[in-house]
Amino acid sequence: MGRTHLGMPKALKITFYKEVLLDELVKVDADARCRSRVLELEVAFRKKIQAHASSLLKVDAELREFNTSPFVLLIHAFARRYSLVEELENDILPAKQFSSMETSAGRMVEEVVLPVYGWQCVASEMHTTNSALDGRQIGSSPFRLATLKSGPRCLNDEMSENFADAVIANAATWAEEGGATELDFTYGVLYGTPKQSNKKDWHILRNLRDKLRQNQMRVSPNGRWDCECDIGEIPVHATIRIGEAWWKYLGGETCLTEVISALIRACIVPGRLPEKPSKFTISDFGAVVGMEEVPISFNVGLLQRAQIPWLFLIANHFCDELV
Repeated sequence: MGRTHLGMPKALKITFYKEVLLDELVKVDADARCRSRVLELEVAFRKKIQAHASSLLKVDAELREFNTSPFVLLIHAFARRYSLVEELENDILPAKQFSSMETSAGRMVEEVVLPVYGWQCVASEMHTTNSALDGRQIGSSPFRLATLKSGPRCLNDEMSENFADAVIANAATWAEEGGATELDFTYGVLYGTPKQSNKKDWHILRNLRDKLRQNQMRVSPNGRWDCECDIGEIPVHATIRIGEAWWKYLGGETCLTEVISALIRACIVPGRLPEKPSKFTISDFGAVVGMEEVPISFNVGLLQRAQIPWLFLIANHFCDELV
């Protein structure tokens, strides 16, 4: 990253503990309202994912549609010691799917989750007052609005400035549409941590600070992930919420566990754990998904034992360290 901007906050390390994750899962499993939300999310996820997966790759897709570098193909083949092109095709397909799914999968998650937690999806047509919004909570006071991104490194400098401009230009309209006298605007990220961010998200707040007059900025973003300002007659609280912070804001302390559990139930076929420890190529993969710490007696209704490693794997994307 380039030079540090004046006022940029320090990103604190986020550590998750497997024991805490399991305790949280037990808590969700024992709460009727939480379980109900998980099952509702599961059904909606499965419907969306089935439609989404079927559209990932056409049966008659042609090689030129993959936009692969010929140099990368050969280097990859060398690293894997391939001799047959058939071996390479097996790697091209998932690589293409991974790259094409990032944004669309994020949007799918938004469309399923927001309504379950009392929010409304916003149609973000370009060049409209709502083009910077993905969700809003009708009837909330202050009026809660959010733009959502799938990962922690989605922004560049131009996009950060555009979001600040959108807040300044549209605050009065958003307040009028929500029948509100003040706004709570969130730039939310579906996974990741502040440490993993390229900090362009914080630049939204910096741009608000620099574009508004000094007497309009009531709480500066210097050293913070939020700020408070007055745009016209509208008080605005703007906050950057990444990963776990976004999910807690959306649905409370158990929201992230509920969403992860629902996704695992929708996507992962229950099976049996291997009798012998698995061998992994990625150095820390075994430590992340390892079950050594999980008592044999551990049992919840929402996830089977063989699905617990998936809980650890997905939760690892919301912290800087899983121990």
